Amino acid sequence: MKLKRTLYFKFLLAYAAFALLCLILISTLTSSWTLSLLTKDRADSLYREASLISRSYATLVYEDRAELSAARSQLKAIDTYISAEVWLLNSSGKVLFNSRQSEDTPPADVYSDFDPTDSGSYYMTGDFYGAFNEEMLSVFSPITSHFRSIGYVIIHMPMSVVIEARNNILLVIYNTFGIFMLFSLLILLVFTLIVYLPLNRIIRAAEEYAAGNMDYRLKVHGQDEMGYLAGTLSYMASEISRSEDNQKKFITNVSHDFRSPLTSIRGYLEAMIDGTIPPENHEKYLVIVKNETERLTSLTNGILELNSLNSRGLILDYSDFDINSCIKQTAETFGGICTKKKISIELILMGDTLFVHADMGKIQQVLYNLLDNAIKFSHSSSIIKVETTEKNERVFVSVRDFGIGIPGDSINLIFDRFYKTDLSRGKDKRGTGLGLSIVKEIINAHKQNINVISTEGVGSEFIFTLSKSAAEEE
Repeated sequence: MKLKRTLYFKFLLAYAAFALLCLILISTLTSSWTLSLLTKDRADSLYREASLISRSYATLVYEDRAELSAARSQLKAIDTYISAEVWLLNSSGKVLFNSRQSEDTPPADVYSDFDPTDSGSYYMTGDFYGAFNEEMLSVFSPITSHFRSIGYVIIHMPMSVVIEARNNILLVIYNTFGIFMLFSLLILLVFTLIVYLPLNRIIRAAEEYAAGNMDYRLKVHGQDEMGYLAGTLSYMASEISRSEDNQKKFITNVSHDFRSPLTSIRGYLEAMIDGTIPPENHEKYLVIVKNETERLTSLTNGILELNSLNSRGLILDYSDFDINSCIKQTAETFGGICTKKKISIELILMGDTLFVHADMGKIQQVLYNLLDNAIKFSHSSSIIKVETTEKNERVFVSVRDFGIGIPGDSINLIFDRFYKTDLSRGKDKRGTGLGLSIVKEIINAHKQNINVISTEGVGSEFIFTLSKSAAEEE
């Protein structure tokens, strides 16, 4: 469970880191940029006022007391309107007017160090050469006469006003960010519901499956990738469970099919050794022992062949051959047993020749296994029909018997290894249960299909396809 906790913790850590980074950016870069923009904007506004004053009251710099007295009230009104001190300086830096001082105490301050080029702009921030005890925004506009500067209008505003405006904007930003982060918690909730919790269930299921509990049910639904992953894991578990069941059946069947002939062989040999079977009967029972060893050999060869088919992917030796001729040759090999059981094989073949493209040896094995199977489960004095047809560039081969048939609940299992229906166990004394498995593997290797149609008590029909030979088409 460590993996899922780490993933969820990383997501929460990333979420917290994102929030912290945003706060740091707002409190540093955003704060600095906002203050700079507000300072510039306020400086522009004050500069327009200073320019207006410089144009309207230029003659005051000549210390014309009458006009200065008349304009004082107007300048003080401007001070009140813009909430900023208005100064008039002559070219020597002497303060001629200060809107915050009374008429009784005319200003006597001189700022000879004042140089408007110090700031590189039309405003500066600071204490204005020690004139104030707090940081001020000082904006200046020159007073010109006859194309030369004879003084300056300077407007001072506390930077605290600009900072307060900045703080108000930041407060709005912080509040908006807080609301945004609250809403973004929905993302965490969605992540928890559609990713974390399903992933948690998937990990739990994987642990159960790893512990061997293939019956554990994974309850994750959906059409997204998480649902697909859960479905794939469930399918994998079911396939593993089925594989384990098949393995158990495989071991059970192998044990049973090996035990029976070995028990017979041992019993007969012990009986001959201890004299229970007299010497004149030894030949009879040695023939039985020989038959049982042949059965063991057949069973062993079938297992080895199936393992070979699976391990090497069944390398096929393709060639063009006449399937009709192949069927005739295979059917002839069963002449003796068919005569003994009074069974006839009827061949219904399309045309004189019908060429297919396949591995001739493997297809002969398929035909042999299907005919052998049909003969085993056919009644005496019955018919087995083998038919070939052609459709859509494919050749269909049918092997049909009229024997005991296959129960409906066994149709989907007959191609499993060692599988035998209950009806077949009484008749298939010498069968290994591997014949149809080998047939299925060979047909699948040819990328063709094999199907079975069967009715219990009526008979069975196996139909497989082969690719028609291109040479015959030409």
